[in-house]
Amino acid sequence: MLIIGLTGGIATGKSTIAQMFRDRDIPLHDADAAVHELLGPNGRAVPMVIAEFGADMQKVDGAIDRAMLGRLVFNDPEKRRQLESILHPLVANHRDHFLDAQRDLGARFVILDIPLLFEVGGDDLCDYIILAYADSAIQYERAMARPAMDDPKLRGILQSQIPIAEKVGKADLVLNTEISIAKTDAELGAWMASELEDILQKHEKRDQRDA
Repeated sequence: MLIIGLTGGIATGKSTIAQMFRDRDIPLHDADAAVHELLGPNGRAVPMVIAEFGADMQKVDGAIDRAMLGRLVFNDPEKRRQLESILHPLVANHRDHFLDAQRDLGARFVILDIPLLFEVGGDDLCDYIILAYADSAIQYERAMARPAMDDPKLRGILQSQIPIAEKVGKADLVLNTEISIAKTDAELGAWMASELEDILQKHEKRDQRDA
């Protein structure tokens, strides 16, 4: 089974491209969605986060207040590492269950949507990597337009990410999201029609040879 990593940076259009894959009924594991589940009501990470960061992080419904947690960790590298030490193993376990299930179903390829793919070493899991790209100035403008975003918070987030320009050289396919969504979708469709099958066949032959 070919594992395709999908990544980008904040506000580079990765989530939009992920939805394009979903619209094509392609199996996709969303690391952010897994985090939301883990921090939600009855989430597996909730007691660990409370133990590390305090009971005031918990909302009335039992979930972790992710906005409060974000403000705490994004400008404090040590606290961010503490949070990552809780979340990363749980997300990896969630992802591995997804991969096992898709192998059992006979999927030829899947998408791993991982925002910090290169930063956490997730690229080692992937056979092919797609990058959602937007110029850093456009990235900054889009991110600042988000609700509850301010300059210090954004700079903290960006400091935790490899600059988008550096990620270009690490990706196998770069999808430009500065153009219209329809054009980006067409570029993705063209890649799937013209190149994906060849990539799949080469991967499957290599798997057969190594078996």
